Amino acid sequence: MTARQNSLFDTAPDEWELDAKHEQLAASVVFAEPPHGPYDYAVPPALAAKLRPGQRVQVPLGRGNRPIVGYCTSVSSKPVGSRPLKPLARLIDEQPLLSPAMIRLAEWMADYYLCSLGQVLQAIVPAGVRGKAGTREMTFLSVPPAVKEQLQRGEIKLGQKQLDALKVLAESSRPLTPPELALAAKCTLGPIGELRKKKLVKAEVRRIQHLEMEEVATPREEHLRLNPDQQIALDCILASLRERRHETILMHGVTGSGKTEVYIRAIDEVIGYGRQAIVLVPEISLTPQTRSRFKSRFSSVAVLHSHLSDAERHWHWQQIAKGEVQVVVGARSAVFAPTPNLGLIVIDEEHDASFKQGESPRYHARDVALQRAAMESVPLVLGSATPSLESWQRATESGGQGTGFRLIDMPRRVEDRPLPAVATIDLRVEFASRSSRGAVSRSLHRAIDEALREDGQVILLLNRRGYSTHIQCPACGYVVSCPACDMALTHHRENEQAICHYCDFQMPAPVRCPQCTFDGIRFQGFGTERLEAEIKGRFPNVPIVRMDSDTMQRPGSHEAALTRFRSGEVKILLGTQMIAKGLDFPNVTLVGVINADTTLHFCDLRAAERTFQLVTQVAGRTGRGAKGGRVLVQTFSPDHYAILAAIQHDYARFAAAELPSREAHMYPPFASLVRIIVRGESEVATEELAEAIGTKLRTAIEATHIEHRLLGPAPCPIAKLRGLFRYHILLSSPHGATLRTAVRGVMESVEPVEGLQWVVDVDPVDLL
Repeated sequence: MTARQNSLFDTAPDEWELDAKHEQLAASVVFAEPPHGPYDYAVPPALAAKLRPGQRVQVPLGRGNRPIVGYCTSVSSKPVGSRPLKPLARLIDEQPLLSPAMIRLAEWMADYYLCSLGQVLQAIVPAGVRGKAGTREMTFLSVPPAVKEQLQRGEIKLGQKQLDALKVLAESSRPLTPPELALAAKCTLGPIGELRKKKLVKAEVRRIQHLEMEEVATPREEHLRLNPDQQIALDCILASLRERRHETILMHGVTGSGKTEVYIRAIDEVIGYGRQAIVLVPEISLTPQTRSRFKSRFSSVAVLHSHLSDAERHWHWQQIAKGEVQVVVGARSAVFAPTPNLGLIVIDEEHDASFKQGESPRYHARDVALQRAAMESVPLVLGSATPSLESWQRATESGGQGTGFRLIDMPRRVEDRPLPAVATIDLRVEFASRSSRGAVSRSLHRAIDEALREDGQVILLLNRRGYSTHIQCPACGYVVSCPACDMALTHHRENEQAICHYCDFQMPAPVRCPQCTFDGIRFQGFGTERLEAEIKGRFPNVPIVRMDSDTMQRPGSHEAALTRFRSGEVKILLGTQMIAKGLDFPNVTLVGVINADTTLHFCDLRAAERTFQLVTQVAGRTGRGAKGGRVLVQTFSPDHYAILAAIQHDYARFAAAELPSREAHMYPPFASLVRIIVRGESEVATEELAEAIGTKLRTAIEATHIEHRLLGPAPCPIAKLRGLFRYHILLSSPHGATLRTAVRGVMESVEPVEGLQWVVDVDPVDLL
């Protein structure tokens, strides 16, 4: 039997001894909205015993004493000044929402990501928890000891129904709600109300969680036998676990090498110590599969992701905080799971860009996990067949010495299955031959047909949504674009709409040119909707499922689609990058990449890296069963080093080709990046503010005398988004801490300008 997890709420409240004449108890409070604080507030004696850091409080703010909710981050005694502190008004939470360890992590995040502590705390605590979703206030009745004694001595004179109800309540082993008492005493609520009026019963209001999640029983499975590569990786993790020390272990395992089994075996050890593990996965579509695999091994697994309702998230959060969960599985925000006794953090597919938060605080879950693991002295395991270059460089630089990283290679698949054969299809040749104008080349069509005839399954990747990627007039060249964004609209044939994938603007797809009225406007480019139509036309009797953000909007739709594919009901699975990683289907014998160039030529320093990762990951979805498998990659750039390395499953070759360019241009992993984006409705005003900020930044950074590079200000690659013009400034330096300090000083000095906004993105992963 495993040890019970400690509870986050086991700590007794501190006792405060103060000299009332010279000192006072003060709480430091921060806010999620400006002004962010911190501000000190006096703690009234009535709240002194109840208040602890991590609770939310209501306080008066400003001259008008506007009531506002903030987070208490510390409580301390402070000298009584000439100007009295305003008092706290009330406590919002009975128990802290944040442990001292999580407050320290939040303080690090606020400092590193150049944002306010209040914003970070608001991001850590889910909205459902803050709103107490799935709970309700209920009244509980009990009989005070003095009344019980009077009742036993027969000194209380009441009507029979009141007396019966009082006796039932006195004999109850727990407090009862009025309806429960009425049922037990076989009376109405009237006699119970009279008892309350006569103060013969004590009433206490409590907030009770009324949502109960039904757990579906999962058949238990035994641990699988490990091969030598897996055992070496596990032994490395166990050494850190047993010594209770922090270490970051980068598991570079080819697709199908059995990384998940290593995670499971390490977590089994963690649970044996009475501790908890957090497992992060990148795509929402991977969460059900990952959770299912862990549920088959462990008795208590919680899941945290964005598709949960607020009430469901609150329920899981409470179970985790009480120490009743062994394993937490989830996407990016699960890194903040309130585990009271953390033992291990695992990040699967650690390279994935979805681990980066797109709005403030713009944290990266991998780096937050690294910091949390270090603060709590636990190992961090990063797993990927295509690691981020940042992790790879830290693990390989001087053998990881001095970086706290260790590289573990897993170069073979389980059961020594071969990696799939990968070949490219040169789309330039296809285009020149004019043999096909569809998305699927002749070679790929034949391969699909062959795979289906041999009762195999097929995965087709096209990282573009919609039917046609742009709508253009051949007469005047006009491109139908979003009025709010500097982007072409995508044609969605299902509803005959032209849609902006950035701001969701929609309009009916035009039948003639809106500018010159030419009656022959063209719908060009291929998206997943068009690919689906083409595949259905070519293979009319074959069951097909499309997975993209258009078809997977309903809760549970990911899991339902993958279940149908796993069972063999569906033969062809096509979609965007959500099907490219982490999925394990042994009967997949063919993977087709419709266009490997969709991200290759973006104006982004990580374009080649993303292309290599995407092609390598989707290639790894095949060849996992006895039938083997192969991969066909359609591309206009078959000689590009990212494509060549991907088709050979050769990460080291890709890194060797990409890293010199990164170092020459002072880009990660050799330097830290900070991006400032200025947005506004007026293009002139936006540019002027960006220029002013750029001048201040240049002066501040040159004063530090550190090696650096400053690019811009210049229009963003997407120069207008959601009605706002956008300019950006990119700064890089090997001296990240000094760079961030200089940027913070400048940005805090910038006066607000009406109609203009600016954001600071530390370690950006998207430069569009």
